[in-house]
Amino acid sequence: MNIWPWVLVLGLAAWAAHWGADRLLTPLKLLRKQWGLTASAGAAFLALVTASPEVAINITSAARDVSDIGLGNLLGSNIISIPLMVTIAYFASRKQFKNNKEHQEHLDKNILALNKRSVSVLSLPYLGIIALVAILTLPKPWRGLQPVDGWIMLAAYAAFLTHAIIKGKEKGKKVEWNKKQVWLSIAGAFAIAVGAFFIVKATENIVSALNISEIVGGLFITGIMTTAPEIFKTWSVVKGGEVTAGTTSVIADNAVTMTVAFFPLALVTTPIEDFELF
Repeated sequence: MNIWPWVLVLGLAAWAAHWGADRLLTPLKLLRKQWGLTASAGAAFLALVTASPEVAINITSAARDVSDIGLGNLLGSNIISIPLMVTIAYFASRKQFKNNKEHQEHLDKNILALNKRSVSVLSLPYLGIIALVAILTLPKPWRGLQPVDGWIMLAAYAAFLTHAIIKGKEKGKKVEWNKKQVWLSIAGAFAIAVGAFFIVKATENIVSALNISEIVGGLFITGIMTTAPEIFKTWSVVKGGEVTAGTTSVIADNAVTMTVAFFPLALVTTPIEDFELF
């Protein structure tokens, strides 16, 4: 089998899914302003959309009985994205704040300065989510992803989002809505669904042609493709001066991936075939 047409399909599908997520992001940004959410709390809220390609991919993987691709995608999007995005944010901030007296101390110490609130609102709760996934899936008596685990992780996301909103609530602002944004959001939702289907389909064919396991394909093919567009977003947002929002959005995205995107795989009961890799 010639894999190159499927590599092209994979790239186009990933682009379509992220295009759709960007279209859906606009109304949620307006809601964030209307409700008066801070950058950290807003990141947790907006992650429902920015992580929607990963969620859609896992729904498709579960529906097509290739849950290992979704499991690999779930792992890959977490393992790859945080060190990559923080590194990109660091270099973007060097470029943005060069010769800026207000940030000279940060530049001299070679650190990436973020709002301290992001630690309690995003980072610590995310580490708690990772620990919960380990507790639910690693011990031998209940190893694997089971329906009850999925419901627990959905509840964990609800707690994560509620905590972020309560900790990051400010006075709201008046916003204006228009029909074009609504229709683009609907088109975005359709693009996410179609993109997710072809991402999974392309990954199935590529792993078959390369004779590798589905979980490895999900980890190193699907995971990388879904993460790649975030590189440009992170660089652009941080370079535009929103350092905390640009850097911490990846943590919020991964919190959604490990909870909401965990749910469809757990609902169809996904065993862990390669436990050492997991």
